[in-house]
Amino acid sequence: MATGNELIPHLFRTEYSKITVVLARLFGFDHIEIAEDIASDTFLLAAETWGMKGVPDNPVAWLYTVAKNRAKDYLKHDAVFAGKVKLQLQQSATELQPIEIDLSEKNIVDSQLQMMFAICHPAISAEAQIGLSLRILCGFGIEEIADAFLSNKETINKRLFRAKEKLRSEKVKIAFPGKSEIDKRLETVLTTLYLLFNEGYYSISQNTALRKDLCLEAMRLAYLLTENADTNKPAVNALLALMCFHASRFEARTNINGDLILYDDQDAGLWDKELIIQGEYYLNLAAHGNVLSKYHLEAAIALQHTDKNDTPEKWERILQLYNNLLITEYSPIAALNRTYALAKADGKETAIIEAEKLKLDNSHLYYSLLGYLYTDVDNKKAIEHLNSALKLAKSDSDKKTIEKNLDKLLLMIGR
Repeated sequence: MATGNELIPHLFRTEYSKITVVLARLFGFDHIEIAEDIASDTFLLAAETWGMKGVPDNPVAWLYTVAKNRAKDYLKHDAVFAGKVKLQLQQSATELQPIEIDLSEKNIVDSQLQMMFAICHPAISAEAQIGLSLRILCGFGIEEIADAFLSNKETINKRLFRAKEKLRSEKVKIAFPGKSEIDKRLETVLTTLYLLFNEGYYSISQNTALRKDLCLEAMRLAYLLTENADTNKPAVNALLALMCFHASRFEARTNINGDLILYDDQDAGLWDKELIIQGEYYLNLAAHGNVLSKYHLEAAIALQHTDKNDTPEKWERILQLYNNLLITEYSPIAALNRTYALAKADGKETAIIEAEKLKLDNSHLYYSLLGYLYTDVDNKKAIEHLNSALKLAKSDSDKKTIEKNLDKLLLMIGR
């Protein structure tokens, strides 16, 4: 049986956020710090008690009971709650009945979904939305969030504080938006989850475990949306399909040293077949209705990448999907990726003409692509572009990949 020291970190990740969102839904954004404090105090008490008495038979039930009791104590004795929150809660309850703290599975899920919509409010920046999601919905510590953003604790604390203040000043409620507004707000929620997943999948942090956790949390939250009738929309299923396809190649994207392995060099035997099947399932569900979102197109592209066969037909399909994606929603990264697909489908010379029109002079990815395209076409230019990419690259992983390509090219031309 696991000891308290072994079990508590795992339970903190899975249960802290559940306790926090249920209490925050009860207290509102005005007093969300008290909800966070109660959740933290619950785990501190667990560490002390379980260290002396051992882990209880049902540790999750123990945590929920302690959290409920601590919340009730605040409601009874804390001056702020006695004067403000408790009065507000009682006024909204019938006949001043005792406040019930419901930590049932259904209420936890409802609270998480409502918190998701509250956090993903257009009044705060995308970075703040991701940060609050990681902290409140996913139970990440401040240090972990700082690592994810390659920042420091002080900066993250300030960002989260300002975000909470803004949500308070905007009087944002922790509740589902009305049915007429849910599609509009859902778009922001999906953008946040998409960015959260990308923060893990394309992260330049060297903490591989953290990167996987970010992706898994984004997938978990997207899955919650598919389980709710009001939010189970085609775009939600398309986003979850996209995440499954990308996550299926997670193990193949880096070597034991954490160095990035490019798609062409990946071992397809390491791809997760079950995740690919799940992705296909959600993409089929996404086909209902007449809305074609960018998530549909990106998921379809990602599905094509789960086929390792390098045929012109495959790359022509991918190219056409990128053409549609750029019409639906232009992005420089999508334009770069389209140019790679163009090279695979129609040859490097054609792709070079299109790539040089992009003029993304501040992007190491742009120069890396040009380095690839000019290899065997004009190796001198390829070397120049790879050197430009090396100067712009920020992460050690990117720099190693570029240096490896440079060394390979120099060796090939005998220099």
